[in-house]
Amino acid sequence: MTSFVPVIVGPTGSGKTSAAIEIAGKVGGEIISADSRAIYKHMDIGTAKPTAHEQAEVPHWGLDLVEPGERFTVADWKEYAEQKIVEIQARGHVPIIAGGTGLYVDALIYDYQFSEEAKKNYADRAEMSSRYKVFGIKWSTDELKERLKKRIDELFCDELYTETRFLVQKYGWGSQAMKSDIYQFAWGYLQGEYSLEEAKRLAVLDDYHLAKRQMTWFKRNDNICWLPLEKIVPSVVKCIQDGERKC
Repeated sequence: MTSFVPVIVGPTGSGKTSAAIEIAGKVGGEIISADSRAIYKHMDIGTAKPTAHEQAEVPHWGLDLVEPGERFTVADWKEYAEQKIVEIQARGHVPIIAGGTGLYVDALIYDYQFSEEAKKNYADRAEMSSRYKVFGIKWSTDELKERLKKRIDELFCDELYTETRFLVQKYGWGSQAMKSDIYQFAWGYLQGEYSLEEAKRLAVLDDYHLAKRQMTWFKRNDNICWLPLEKIVPSVVKCIQDGERKC
């Protein structure tokens, strides 16, 4: 079994989920999501969670942990992820972290401590634990924009509209979880505030701004090995099989 935990990061829409699933299938892995939107129950289509088929194919963790609007901190996620890593390794499988929430990832790989005493001596990215190896998926700006546009086109569908109506009916429109995602544009379309094309355009723009913020965060980390999508799977699989942390 590999001596490190592989971590797959990148901006939204970069292909992290599909890459992690393919890697897990080749090495006997289980995936722990590092996505602060995927923690919410009932928010499946809009957050582009792995499909039911994908979750049946490879075990996924970190999904559907809390109700929309329910408090769930980065400290909660770190504790959860560390416990799952132990459980997965005890089964003889490879834990694979995959997600775009940089604070989640950093809390884990840099072992952030959240006690009041630890906060007084806080040092951002002091030293990454040798337990982890981080791979990032890189795209050119134009390529990423095209991927985001294609994904938004696919997400705007009857299932998204049904999900959006359900969420608004069950939780109201006060949950920040919904206001900060594609749901805000789907709801605007359903309410007649936007045309379908305008709703899609705004959703793509929102996703692109998110991607830029994510990349700004990740670029501060010199320990990430950046590779194009087509090289991520073979590179990570080789590292796992060889038990090496070098790219």
